[in-house]
Amino acid sequence: MTSSELQPRQDGAAALRLLSDGELDLEGRLVDASNTTLRGILTLDGMTARCVYKPVRGERPLWDFPDGTLAGREVSAYLVSRATGWDLVPPTVLRDGPFGPGSCQLWIDEPEGTEPLVGFVPAGTLPPRWFPVAAARDDDGAAYALAHADDPRLARLAVLDAVINNADRKGGHVIVGQDDRIYGVDHGVCFHVEEKLRTVLWGWAGRELPPDAVEMLDGLAGQLGGALGDELADHLTISEVAELAARVERLRETNRFPLPSEDWPAMPWPPM
Repeated sequence: MTSSELQPRQDGAAALRLLSDGELDLEGRLVDASNTTLRGILTLDGMTARCVYKPVRGERPLWDFPDGTLAGREVSAYLVSRATGWDLVPPTVLRDGPFGPGSCQLWIDEPEGTEPLVGFVPAGTLPPRWFPVAAARDDDGAAYALAHADDPRLARLAVLDAVINNADRKGGHVIVGQDDRIYGVDHGVCFHVEEKLRTVLWGWAGRELPPDAVEMLDGLAGQLGGALGDELADHLTISEVAELAARVERLRETNRFPLPSEDWPAMPWPPM
């Protein structure tokens, strides 16, 4: 990278233009991903940035997400995140690439030495202001707790996940950027019309929403009836957009973080 490398909060319009129109050169594949996930470098008018490119042709069919594409859901998660004003999802577009159309998302580098906000900790040594969400044991039988920080940045992400009905919020999908902001990534299985929230961020379950979340939901409800709803209709079904608006209304009415479902696994696997 050069001194002209784009930062995620530097210029949203510049990021979207680079993602949409930049020349995309692939560096390699992220082998841990279940669908084809490629890292590349974008270049345009002297600006460069790394990105994650997920071609539609590399998506594995999912029986419970038969409509649309995972790439379209990645873009939809960004559109909703942008509309909240919280910018929790890195800039993401749908564009053509070396393997055809796919989502293209700005790559977020974590600074060296960044302390994780989600993880396994030995039982009995939970850090201050952390929530335990599940018990676990390692291969030797030692007791651990899956836990996450009581951090307002994470709380915002938990609200966003409830809005978009994220079925796969693993701990490894939470990234702390160079700007000390947190970002959520990997949103290909969101926006289902049925309740499928599956996350490691259950620490606030049943608690009252913070005031900034209530304000955000009020604004988001209005946007879904206008331009945002029209944008999402390019990537989601009519029913999915309608149910998204209904989830926002339910969160406004209850004014509380959702509780784990009794009909759907509450925790993703693997959780990290």
